[in-house]
Amino acid sequence: MQTNQPGTPGIDIDIDIESARELETIAVAAAVAAGRLIHDERPAQLTTASTKTSDTDVVTIMDTRAEALLGDFLRAARPGDGFYGEEGAPVASATGITWVVDPVDGTVNYLYGVPMYAVSVAAVVGEPDRSGEWTPVAGAVCAPGLDTVWSAARGGGARRRTMQAGLSGSPGETVHVGRCADLAMALVGTGFAYLAEERARQGRVLASLLPSIRDIRRLGSAAIDLCLIADGRLDAYFEAGLRPWDVAAGWLMIAEAGGRVVGPRGAGPDRTLTLAGNLTLVSDLLKRVDPDLVSDDTPRNSDTE
Repeated sequence: MQTNQPGTPGIDIDIDIESARELETIAVAAAVAAGRLIHDERPAQLTTASTKTSDTDVVTIMDTRAEALLGDFLRAARPGDGFYGEEGAPVASATGITWVVDPVDGTVNYLYGVPMYAVSVAAVVGEPDRSGEWTPVAGAVCAPGLDTVWSAARGGGARRRTMQAGLSGSPGETVHVGRCADLAMALVGTGFAYLAEERARQGRVLASLLPSIRDIRRLGSAAIDLCLIADGRLDAYFEAGLRPWDVAAGWLMIAEAGGRVVGPRGAGPDRTLTLAGNLTLVSDLLKRVDPDLVSDDTPRNSDTE
């Protein structure tokens, strides 16, 4: 098993592999339960309940219902753990473990009926609302439109299963990052911010990169993008503006599949930059996009904004 475990200097990760696997089992069950909810009970005429950063950054009633389900499920499974979700107020941890969840990653896809959306659930050590002060130890991403669950435990590898197989305890199929070592032959995933000025800047970066890679994919769900890196179906990925709930589970998935996830200057991922792939491509791609996406005066500690 090839692993490149995530970690942040200064964080004491006191968790054994069996405990991590138990957390993984809980993450899978929670993600599948929420995945079934948003898939099976999606209204035929789903509408926007509210917006966040802009008119294009939408929240649906299913986002809030799924996050409520996840909160109830995880509190019942592990009372005392913290909870940090995209839609609600955070709950402090009394155990050292905090659950970081995205109830619907890819909400615009979900709104339009495009199947590339997911539920992301991760158990992390540290403070997820503080950049550089947390790391994932177990996680699961359920993509109900694809009938797929990816999951990982720190030190225990990463795997892919159907939703039913995930609930039945099937070990699934072990996944590994791809072997592409030439950026010119790499299929690269990315995403865009919701603010117009940020999109314009990201578009310029993409335009300069396109002649140097095989092709680009913009699937609309960071959680799925990261899992596809772990699964060897995308070669590399970069995006600015992601939050802990977007990356927590996928970060661990890639690390346990033999890859690497980094942020600005090769440090840990944060809102400024998340870049992922195998070790060779991460190094090469970082040289291409980091100077353009991250200026010297870009704030690093931005997860609390």
